[in-house]
Amino acid sequence: MPLDNPVSVKVGALNTALKHHAAADVLRHAFAAAPNLALVSSFGAESVALLHLAATVKPDVTVLFIDTMLLFPETLTYQRDVARKLGLHRVQVIRAQTSADPDNTLHQRDPDACCDLRKTQALNTALAGFDGWITGRKRFQSGQRADLPPFEVEEATGRIKVNPLAHWSRDDVQDYITENNLPRHPLVARGYPSIGCAPCTTPVSADEDPRAGRWRGQAKDECGIHFVNGKMIRTGATL
Repeated sequence: MPLDNPVSVKVGALNTALKHHAAADVLRHAFAAAPNLALVSSFGAESVALLHLAATVKPDVTVLFIDTMLLFPETLTYQRDVARKLGLHRVQVIRAQTSADPDNTLHQRDPDACCDLRKTQALNTALAGFDGWITGRKRFQSGQRADLPPFEVEEATGRIKVNPLAHWSRDDVQDYITENNLPRHPLVARGYPSIGCAPCTTPVSADEDPRAGRWRGQAKDECGIHFVNGKMIRTGATL
């Protein structure tokens, strides 16, 4: 997308103005700049912090939750419990179309293609009609996110992408959850500090990186729904 594109100009100005601002300020300015935003949440180990913050700033925020049909049962229960506790009345549960993987084994043969089928395609369909979306990504989570700005532009769609917690540390997230007495995902206490689909998520030990349990043993640390420098993080594998 050209740098003089109106959306790119707006995003650049927002990043400059809000570089050192708190997450709540980022959200307020995001909703002012693009009122038709959706918050995309996995209702994973840390998701409740952003969900609570967004509900505080905009109580009627639209939340998109992708049910890949391979999630832990605990995640599905947690999603309902958190939405009820936080008063999130506009949660849209997006269920992936999985007819191309009828035996649920694609993740074993080609995890990138599985993520594309169950997450990326489902999200792209759900985001149609929205001006942009809010994510819970943070710089500390992986090397690909180390320079994550508060605002981005998706090159393929022109949508604004908002990362209000970009500068938060892991301790910041945990402190926020504790201080606001927010419910924790039940799998966290069982050794899952990062939670995705059940077949591709394993517990981690105390001396491992918290995301070590995601796609363990594979050269993969993103599901593919996010972009870096305007490019989707996936191999483009086919079914």
